[in-house]
Amino acid sequence: MKEKRMKQIIDEYIKSYNEFDVAGMLRNVHEDVELKNTTNGEVNVQLKGIDILKKQAEQSLSLFEKRELKIIEQVIEGNTVENKISFKGVIAADFPEGGVKSGELVKLEGKSVFQFEKGKIILIEDVR
Repeated sequence: MKEKRMKQIIDEYIKSYNEFDVAGMLRNVHEDVELKNTTNGEVNVQLKGIDILKKQAEQSLSLFEKRELKIIEQVIEGNTVENKISFKGVIAADFPEGGVKSGELVKLEGKSVFQFEKGKIILIEDVR
């Protein structure tokens, strides 16, 4: 797959994510997609399949009033694209466990790795 097309798909995915557009996020996602979230070296979320990813994405819509994911740096090797990212979002409601309040600004940095198979995203791995 050409680098230009991989970049375009990732840009479309992130634009859709920032706009709370789940259908747009999933437009170029493989049906067997895997989502992993790793924090401090520990995998805390691991999902497989486009239907499960869709459900997770829809559930997360209510967490933020607004959100912005940005690519700071991008490295492409074969069918894998590693993105250094920054994220900021405004929390939509108090978390029941406490600690995070409605209106609070959350900022994170990390990396997001996208892997492609047959022209679609097969792996999304967020590392913080």
